[in-house]
Amino acid sequence: MAPPLTAVPVYRPFRVRFARLVSAVLVRSLVRVRFEGRERLPPGPAIYVTNHLSWTDPLVLLAVLPARPKLAMFGPKEADMREGGRNRLIVWTGFSIPYRPEKTDLIETTRRVQRVLEDGWAIAIMGEGRIHRGERELLPLADGCAFFALRAGVPVVPIAINGTSWLGVGRRVRVRVGTAIPAEGRATRDAVDALTETTTAALLRLVADFPDPPPPGRFGRWLTEVFNDWPEGARPALGAGDAAGTELAARPDAS
Repeated sequence: MAPPLTAVPVYRPFRVRFARLVSAVLVRSLVRVRFEGRERLPPGPAIYVTNHLSWTDPLVLLAVLPARPKLAMFGPKEADMREGGRNRLIVWTGFSIPYRPEKTDLIETTRRVQRVLEDGWAIAIMGEGRIHRGERELLPLADGCAFFALRAGVPVVPIAINGTSWLGVGRRVRVRVGTAIPAEGRATRDAVDALTETTTAALLRLVADFPDPPPPGRFGRWLTEVFNDWPEGARPALGAGDAAGTELAARPDAS
């Protein structure tokens, strides 16, 4: 039986190493991963805020991020973590911080996050809260990322994941770490808004030069969409911005 929703991550070295190994093998056997800016990662607790293009993004993070500090992931948002193979796997690994989708447990969630950071973990949060199209785009970030960082006095680290909007064998995926942003002072409304705005600007700079890849073949399309959860019910139709990015990506020098 899965632990109650109020549980916090439990460090299980064997399970974590196994999950990281499987993620690394799967990711690196399918795509070419480039990890930039590892030296910018703080040695201690922090909030890692990433963009979100695909169900594979957490696997990519597990494949490339260092083992120290310990890594927790915020979510998924299902109320019952016993439902679905993905949720059961996340519970088994022990590094998830679940929360209720109706946001009725904000105080408890804040306490869980605080405790995890005090124990020396870094927490990865897909700040947009959902997947989207557009490698160079960014949906509004949840202000919880900044709020958690300010409450705990830990830095926010922007991390951009690119190349996962369309997957294919041998395609390029890039993980780029930005400069850590200090979170100082009280978690007032103005401070949270300012830190959220700074984090948004940093992430947009990190993704600004990555072209939208062209749609892959049948296997790549299946691999991309097999676990994607589109709020619209399906991948949004191709737009003008996507078309421009596809044309750029198709050039020989865009790989």
